[in-house]
Amino acid sequence: MLQTLTNQTEDGFSCYSPSVEVYRYFAVLWGCSVTVTGTVGNLMTILAFASDSQLRTRFNVLIVNLALADLLYCTVLQPISVDSYLHLRWRSGELWCRIFGLLLFLSNSVSTMTLCLVAISRYLLVEKRAVFDRVFSDRGLACLLIATWALGLACSGPLWSVYVFVPQVCICSFHRIRGRPYTTILLFFYFFVGLACVGTFNFLIYRRVRLVSLALLRYRFSRRSSKKKAPETDESSVRNSMATCSSELGTQGKLTEMEDPLQNMQCKTSKKPSAHKPNADVGRVPPSNPASSGEDLEFKRVTRMCFGVFLSFVFCFFPFMLLNIADKRSSAPRVLHMLCSNLTWLNSCINPILYAVMNRQFRRAYNVLLTRAATPFSYLWMQSS
Repeated sequence: MLQTLTNQTEDGFSCYSPSVEVYRYFAVLWGCSVTVTGTVGNLMTILAFASDSQLRTRFNVLIVNLALADLLYCTVLQPISVDSYLHLRWRSGELWCRIFGLLLFLSNSVSTMTLCLVAISRYLLVEKRAVFDRVFSDRGLACLLIATWALGLACSGPLWSVYVFVPQVCICSFHRIRGRPYTTILLFFYFFVGLACVGTFNFLIYRRVRLVSLALLRYRFSRRSSKKKAPETDESSVRNSMATCSSELGTQGKLTEMEDPLQNMQCKTSKKPSAHKPNADVGRVPPSNPASSGEDLEFKRVTRMCFGVFLSFVFCFFPFMLLNIADKRSSAPRVLHMLCSNLTWLNSCINPILYAVMNRQFRRAYNVLLTRAATPFSYLWMQSS
């Protein structure tokens, strides 16, 4: 018995430790849940985009790219991680260990860069629409998507010789010592700079949305307090700005100008209130339908979604990165390393929830897909009854 235990711990592809012998069952259950949820969620996102013409927007192209990166992880890499945790050893050989490390870094790189592009594009849409139309045109968007995969592969390729099995997390990744300082620089840019990018642009979106919302509230308050009818142009300006923002954030921009009737509208607060025109701090926009309570809710929904993405990104990756920085000698308990590593798995299956389920158009497309998938089973059930 002692000899068997010695062989397990001395094996270069073993992560066995008495401290994780029970924890591995939680990791296996957690990994299976991520595999199923992430595969179904990301696949449905891609199918919804392909089957519903209303979902083929520039924003949703970025979401599909994110879903592809997460689908690669959930369907190919996650089951292998589950097998590794179940047996507490790597059973796929040295070559696949390096391939696994390469694909793992590629998936995380593409996911991080796409999250940054989503945040930047949303900010440009509500703040600088002309720049958005130039950068995220059909050709520009295609170049950006190709660049995410090409840059991810170019950054992860040089680490081929240092992809090894890491017992602390029971998967294959780059060697913490042999890959320095290159790995330190990459992790800093991908996660810390990427995290700052996502957080900064989502905060700017939140501030812009709040400015427009407060402008409308101030106007409504001034109308009630003065009991004097303000010029119709002021009401139209404030309300149209709200309608424009909510429409742009709700539809998320069409692929072509014909598909996007709001192509030349901007949501911008640029003027301070004047003595003669209260609440004129909202920029003028083309006439549109008056804003309603539903549009106010749309503002809040988009804001919650933006900050939800940011917080989930922090929640999934920050503990793992902080532990790796603080524990340079790997002296922390192995179960703690595994727990922080397993937490990053959540990022691959939660993105469809945050980016698709909270979108009403995606929800409708999901219902259609689920109804079509359930039709054969319903027919068989009726036949058997």
